[in-house]
Amino acid sequence: MAMSETVKSPARTPPGGGAAALRTSGVPADEARWTALCTRDAEADGAFVYAVATTGVYCRPSCPSRRPLRRNVTLFDLPREAEAAGYRPCRRCKPTELSTAQRNAAMVEAACARLADGPLPLDELAAAAGVSAHHFHRTFKAHTGTTPAQYARALRARRASDALAAGERPAGAAFAAGFASLSRFYDEAAERFALAPAALAGKGRGEVIVAAAGPSPLGMVTAAFSRSGIAAVRLTDMAAEGRAEIAAQFADAILIDGGPPFATLLADVIAAVGEPALAAELPLDIRGTAFEERVWAALRQIPIGTTASYAEVAAAIGAPGAHRAVAKACGANRIAVLVPCHRVVRADGSLAGYRWGVERKRALIAAEAAPERAGPGAHGTTRTEAKHDG
Repeated sequence: MAMSETVKSPARTPPGGGAAALRTSGVPADEARWTALCTRDAEADGAFVYAVATTGVYCRPSCPSRRPLRRNVTLFDLPREAEAAGYRPCRRCKPTELSTAQRNAAMVEAACARLADGPLPLDELAAAAGVSAHHFHRTFKAHTGTTPAQYARALRARRASDALAAGERPAGAAFAAGFASLSRFYDEAAERFALAPAALAGKGRGEVIVAAAGPSPLGMVTAAFSRSGIAAVRLTDMAAEGRAEIAAQFADAILIDGGPPFATLLADVIAAVGEPALAAELPLDIRGTAFEERVWAALRQIPIGTTASYAEVAAAIGAPGAHRAVAKACGANRIAVLVPCHRVVRADGSLAGYRWGVERKRALIAAEAAPERAGPGAHGTTRTEAKHDG
């Protein structure tokens, strides 16, 4: 419906004549956006604005003003769309400006860019952001899940790891990455990666990785098995694509194709793709940074048949505000379905990107929430529905 038909005089005449449904300018009038509005979800700021017919004002989702009646609300993707329909911006929440959450996110992103060149004193980072050291430290940790010093150390270790993978000798890689001593580099490599620097020099160097592939309702499933368990699962259209991805991930390993001895293991993986409850029984060889592994562990705690937002996952691991870092960790997940990053969605309930295709993500969520799963092993409603049941 064109907005000119929906809103004639927004300050005086509620459009729609008291209709119960939310009206939108071409965006889904779903329960998730109404929930974000009702809960004043700051994570939804920037995703949409809402206009109130009885006041002629539009606001951001986190606006502290009194909640309007649902029949008087119209949703817009952008502030300019609300203004084109005759609404004016709220003087309280200032929806045309960056919210506090957005300003903090921009501040942290700028600091991360500066830390890419090497560690910096906290006072210097805070001064560049124009805030106190205490506020900067608290905000940085809330967004990234680590302190600025921990973040800088992680970048330094990653630079050294990349240099080793490119063929640099340990001493050269350590000093080029910013380590003050070779002994400190060895200590940190063992602490962070549980590997010696020689092992960091390659992608699976010294390992034997077995790859096996088979069809599933979501396409070809290609799994990589190490001596510790399932190290990777890929969902692709063709088996050759999955095999190529596994080969790239373990470029320095001895990669062999699994024969009949691995048929049962592969069948277990494929079965878990169709019946996610089976995933809990499978041994996984999870490899990531400390933060990534915290996120992936939290993903495995999301009940089957439900979803969670990136902010909810961040809160679950004790790093509220680190939803961008959580999203990055989800994108880095190498074990499809068994580590269920597909259960994480945006704050408004819409699907974010998925490494193996958004359509596969949609199919996985729909299959897990199917009514036939109801019973002792099912978990009922989605995150959004659960909020409305209370």
